[in-house]
Amino acid sequence: MKKYILLFALFFGLQSYAQKDKTIFELKPSQSMSITGKGTGQDAAINPYTDGNSIAIIENLGKNVFEVRVQYQGKITSLQPIKSGKTLKFALLKGSELYVDSDYKGKAKIQFIDGLN
Repeated sequence: MKKYILLFALFFGLQSYAQKDKTIFELKPSQSMSITGKGTGQDAAINPYTDGNSIAIIENLGKNVFEVRVQYQGKITSLQPIKSGKTLKFALLKGSELYVDSDYKGKAKIQFIDGLN
């Protein structure tokens, strides 16, 4: 019985860990979504590296193109379209804001990694 409880706990622990690394979003037509950088309760995804620099890896899982916008101190530092099936990386300085802007229905997978420190 103890083995089943341990296996059960391990399964949910691994599932929770896997979900931390990646987040998938459904985008509505004409939507601009703040992904990260606005603060607790306002971010659509949790960047575990907000205390320093990081990299956002964004994959377009949908059929339509969408744009990714990075802002730092109120100024746009990067604005890149991502075509269907493509993946791009975005450098995020501490304090950066990450947005996904879509004119059409879409789907995006977002992952954060520590890599600029």
